[in-house]
Amino acid sequence: MYDNKKCGQGCPVEKTLALIGSKWKVLILRELSHGLMRFGELHRGVSGISQKMLTQQLRQMEADGLVLRRVYAEVPPRVEYSLTATGRSLEPVLAAMAHWGQRYLDTQGHPERHGEADG
Repeated sequence: MYDNKKCGQGCPVEKTLALIGSKWKVLILRELSHGLMRFGELHRGVSGISQKMLTQQLRQMEADGLVLRRVYAEVPPRVEYSLTATGRSLEPVLAAMAHWGQRYLDTQGHPERHGEADG
């Protein structure tokens, strides 16, 4: 079990949330966990994200060392994205989130059935 008494300036949970805490980053990680993808594929796979937001999130994830961006010297230009080793190390976290979410849906039903707002 995680000991939250050790949190403070160097809280690992807070650091993790700072890196992947947005809705979009988690969904981008989910898509890239399937392998190498081009921008358009990612955009189609992450429902509801604008191209501008996807670009911003990918740039931040690249700066944080989670995503690798590879540009090919071709015409038209080709850019591919993949997870770095650090990004891939988050796959068990995503799997645990998916497992927890499925159990929640199975036992609690869909949030909108309970009148909860979508956050």
